[in-house]
Amino acid sequence: MNKELNSIGINKKPEDTTVVVAMSGGVDSSTAAGIMKNEGYKVIGITLKLYDDGKEVAQSKQCCSGQDIMDAKRVAHKLGIEHKILYFQDKFKQGVIDNFVDSYLKGETPIPCVQCNQTVKFKDLFEVSKDLKADALVTGHYVKNITSNNTNNMYRAIDENRDQSYFLFNTTREQLDYLRFPLGGMLKDKTREIAKELDLNVADKPDSQDICFVPNGDYASVIRKFRPDSFQKGNIKNLNGKVIGVHDGIINFTIGQRKGIKVSDKEALYVLKINSDKNEIIVGPKENLGKKEISLKDLNLLTDKKDLDQNIFVKVRSTGSLLEAKVDLKDNNTANVHLLNPEDGISPGQACVFYSKDQYGHRVLGGGWIKE
Repeated sequence: MNKELNSIGINKKPEDTTVVVAMSGGVDSSTAAGIMKNEGYKVIGITLKLYDDGKEVAQSKQCCSGQDIMDAKRVAHKLGIEHKILYFQDKFKQGVIDNFVDSYLKGETPIPCVQCNQTVKFKDLFEVSKDLKADALVTGHYVKNITSNNTNNMYRAIDENRDQSYFLFNTTREQLDYLRFPLGGMLKDKTREIAKELDLNVADKPDSQDICFVPNGDYASVIRKFRPDSFQKGNIKNLNGKVIGVHDGIINFTIGQRKGIKVSDKEALYVLKINSDKNEIIVGPKENLGKKEISLKDLNLLTDKKDLDQNIFVKVRSTGSLLEAKVDLKDNNTANVHLLNPEDGISPGQACVFYSKDQYGHRVLGGGWIKE
């Protein structure tokens, strides 16, 4: 047997290595499939049908629509690789859409992309890939992986503007050791350049911008569709408990929001708290937004607990910066996070992802869901 590892860290020659590539129909996953094919791997492309998209969904900038499935099929044909379509609408509805709606009704700000990775993509697709006897599951996510001693660690992508490690914090250790991310070491421009060299029909396709089942970013319409009775009027209160306005439903608000509150005051007001039990919105001045203490639930750790004994970095939103912090692990898979400096707009329902810096970059240590 060849003693050297191949380009994805497996002790086999590429031609003896089978990989499943999750193909969404976009330029990133299509290029990942092309790279694997060019390097000599046996490639099976799989595209997931996740929801029944109407006209308004098909016309918006998002992934996994009917057009995307056709694009993925064309790319597979161009590359000369096997291609399968899996119909996971029911699984997606239960694991992602229902959770999204429930989370908003609790006054949280959910991240359906994490739920999708956690359930349909890296659980069900993981199992399908294993059944196909594939050696690895490859995706077009912008995260870097370093494989050492048969252990695969996840790092922030070189292109930090594209980095998607925040959305993958809930990946299990077993899944991570099976996953490969060939785009994590390149910039987006390079990805498009490779797609053009491969003459792929998606080389100039715009990036998806919206949540796949939320047409044009109108999440309220999704909640109205599934829970039409959830738009209940309630009170808007200030920090002294005084009623200063009325809202049309807590799902219209997120922590840190300023616009759309429709309450005037001598200074700008921000949403500070959403109380779903009382159907109330608490608002106040910007200086009350900053928080240094965060309570987490449902932790997922990709490292030894001792690695969290020292100061690390955390991200509390996908577009946020790395923040210096100390993590205090508790019982029942919970933790308290102490930020060195206050951060505005920390929202229940979002993720708090842990990172540490080493010679390879910022490694993902895991994370948890923000409770308060």
